[in-house]
Amino acid sequence: MSALQVSVDYDAITANVRTLRSRTDADVMAVVKADAYGHGLVEAARAARAGGAAWLGVAQPHEALALRAAGDTGRIFTWLYGTEVPARALIAADVDLSVSSADVLGEMVAVARDLTVAPRVHLCIDTGLGREGVTLHDLPDLLGVAQAAQDQGLVRIVGMWSHLAWADQPGHPTIDVQAENFRAAIVLAEERDIDLEVRHLANSACTLTRADLHFDLVRPGIAVYGLPPVEDPERQNFGLRPAMAVRSSVVLVKDVPAGQGVSYGHEYVTPYRTTLGLVSAGYADGVFRSGGNRAEVQIRGRRYRIAGRVCMDQFVVDLGPATEVCEGDTVTLIGPDGPTARDWATATDTIDYEIVCRFGGLRDKESA
Repeated sequence: MSALQVSVDYDAITANVRTLRSRTDADVMAVVKADAYGHGLVEAARAARAGGAAWLGVAQPHEALALRAAGDTGRIFTWLYGTEVPARALIAADVDLSVSSADVLGEMVAVARDLTVAPRVHLCIDTGLGREGVTLHDLPDLLGVAQAAQDQGLVRIVGMWSHLAWADQPGHPTIDVQAENFRAAIVLAEERDIDLEVRHLANSACTLTRADLHFDLVRPGIAVYGLPPVEDPERQNFGLRPAMAVRSSVVLVKDVPAGQGVSYGHEYVTPYRTTLGLVSAGYADGVFRSGGNRAEVQIRGRRYRIAGRVCMDQFVVDLGPATEVCEGDTVTLIGPDGPTARDWATATDTIDYEIVCRFGGLRDKESA
């Protein structure tokens, strides 16, 4: 069992969804993909529902099925698959399905014909991200195939959606270009008298900064977990509360002389006689190896930078020549009483999404 403790405040997730709902007239789809960004799929989904999430969104079909198995009966949307899509299980579970190609639609139609159940489908449009979705050029052909299937009672075209490339940089010109492309796709559907129930484009950043692009449904992800997707000029994090905390403990405290090399490769050398603290957590527990000499932790209300390399199951901090830190003291890597996920992301040259997925995804979660 890891010496690193990851706890999740599910009340914070509930509060964050309420905050997001207060910023839009659209329905909210809480994105709980990737084990809810490391926060625990089922538990986070329940917390999001408690905050008023009308929908849940997951990339992988198995996560949609896991939510159904856990008792969730609301609208669930899944989108990442090819022709190997487990259509039979998803349709039987009444999950809303994304369609990016005629081939994928064909798999769904074949199963629907056998089950005599028409699945709800959302046509995915590549408006400029260059990732999933049908291009505007190929959309008319897909619309034709989808409409023919709908006319036969084999599918219900209920949605159209896309995803933004630069929403985390408000004002980036691609946002308006993609929005224009999305509106053009909607017009193509409307010209065929396809009645769309939901049109959705907005991720976390767009939910918080572009109310004009909320359409019928918004899909916040990282914001659900209290991590702001863009810099808040008022430095108030949009009223969001980080849900994850990561802690360990000091297992050894010892005095060392000046000039003492610390950890592998002696990439840190003590500048004076000082005290070192050994922390029971390392890269096997999700602590970024690149955090050595860069990332900070908090002990007894004070920040300390990691001294030297992060090892597989431990790292060292220089506590200074006069310290009150003792063996057994709590070490906060992330938490309201310590550094944030963004602090770690800055120190390790990544994004806070990866930080919480890394820490949360490797161990069991506990309610705070």
